Amino acid sequence: MFTPIKNKKVYEHVIEQIQEMIMNGDLKKGDKLPSERELSSLLDVSRTSIREALRSLEIIGLIESRQGEGTFIRENVESNLFEPLSVMFMLSDRKPQDVLEIRKIIEVEAARLTSKKINEEQKKELEGIMNQFRNAKNEKVSSEMDKKFHYKITEYTGNYLMLSLFNAIESLITSFIVDARWEIYDINKGEDFLINQHQAIFDAIVKNEPDKAAKAMREHLEYIYNVIDKL
Repeated sequence: MFTPIKNKKVYEHVIEQIQEMIMNGDLKKGDKLPSERELSSLLDVSRTSIREALRSLEIIGLIESRQGEGTFIRENVESNLFEPLSVMFMLSDRKPQDVLEIRKIIEVEAARLTSKKINEEQKKELEGIMNQFRNAKNEKVSSEMDKKFHYKITEYTGNYLMLSLFNAIESLITSFIVDARWEIYDINKGEDFLINQHQAIFDAIVKNEPDKAAKAMREHLEYIYNVIDKL
């Protein structure tokens, strides 16, 4: 598994080895890493270098230390994508349109892919969400069902990376969609317009019509984009 390090650029090599072991499957989510002492012996480097490498991996959210237990590969690595993405976003011009453009790239293809892969159980689950969305008595429930609807469509693709990216930008998306929803209500005198857009996406997906599903999702997200663009 581990191989001794002779190069003096030490902690970077430690990081590389751990990352490579994750990539090739030797280390998986939830796995416990050897202790600092064991890693120091296995890699033939100082414990100071090991600590520096582990600290770096913890900062980027790849590992976590549990007091009294040891160091583990994180179970929810994808959720930690949000922090560096949000920092980069806050340091940039922070245009909500940028977030929606990324969302469109992910979700249009997610709708297309899910319409090909969705099974009967997933269709029923999505129908249940759509019914709750349609019958929501307040904005909080409506917003939650809206978000869940989009999440499930991405989840049903079976594409782990696609879902991880969706999760990473979800909080950024949500902060803008709240404002957009109120604007849409004002323009369309209620939320029927939003429900009809989601219904079109739902209908195409459960009928296994990939092109129509992608088109309905694109039209919905482009509408949201245009509303936010005017805010």
